[in-house]
Amino acid sequence: MSFQALLLENQPAFTARVARLEEAALPEGEVLVRVSHSTLNYKDALAIANAGPIVRAWPLVAGIDAAGVVESSASPDFQPGDPVVVNGWGQGESRWGGLAELVRVPAGWPVKLPRPYGPFEAAALGTAGYTAALCVLALEAHGLTPGDGPVLVTGATGGVGSVAVLLLARAGFSVWAVTGKTADAAYLKGLGAAEVLPRSDFTAPGKPLQKERLAGAVDTLGSHALANACAQVKRNGAVAACGLAMGMDLPATVAPFILRGISLLGIDSVYASQARRQAAWNLLAARITPADLAGIVRTIGLEQCPAAAADILAGRVTGRFVVDLAQ
Repeated sequence: MSFQALLLENQPAFTARVARLEEAALPEGEVLVRVSHSTLNYKDALAIANAGPIVRAWPLVAGIDAAGVVESSASPDFQPGDPVVVNGWGQGESRWGGLAELVRVPAGWPVKLPRPYGPFEAAALGTAGYTAALCVLALEAHGLTPGDGPVLVTGATGGVGSVAVLLLARAGFSVWAVTGKTADAAYLKGLGAAEVLPRSDFTAPGKPLQKERLAGAVDTLGSHALANACAQVKRNGAVAACGLAMGMDLPATVAPFILRGISLLGIDSVYASQARRQAAWNLLAARITPADLAGIVRTIGLEQCPAAAADILAGRVTGRFVVDLAQ
């Protein structure tokens, strides 16, 4: 059985092209998934544009997300026809990924989709949405409630940020959305943001301790943005850190952690346990309806992925791309 996929090659030079491949070339695994929808994340864009050291094995099928139905399974946990999503686990980095009509994965990787979600909704949210849900779960497990005060979301027009704003707003939190795209204020207000703040307020070096005005934060940027967020969180608050779009550095001091008792919660979406993954998807299905996703997604085909990746890296994208494998 052959299938189409977005193939990345580096010999004799780097190329990203739609190719027809054979099922026999897929890696080992107990579950074969017929992928109907995938998506593009920032990491995918880096790989497709060859703009960062993402790809660790060549040639490689791109895509860290895959959503579809089980084609066949050697595991009793999955039956043909089950709607599933696979996020992370090295897909699109060291293992053939989800920008393909077929993926084969170990039985511990897929997550059964909670109703009313199908593959389209799973791709519309993808690793970005699932990561946002992990952040919100971490903040709520820490004990944050809407009565504690506003929660900051940095990089709010991106995939993770957009979903985090929506999830927090649906839970009743006052959300302060940080963006470098001031023209997208209406978009963020539509997701439920109470305030829209310019990214420039957070990108310059700041004092180790600043005015306490936040109950917590979801940070997708890292560097000075994360340091400034920590410096503004109230006593015993928390920050969920999940991204490094601004940088891997953290130019901060221990002051917020030992003088105000705030917690810095690291969020790993790539190798999270099956239980944490299922909890994240259950949270998404409980708070975000399929109708909510219509305003934050654009549908493209495999052939359009390289151009879309370039747009993501250039900061020209608001919301999410869904890749329809049948388009």
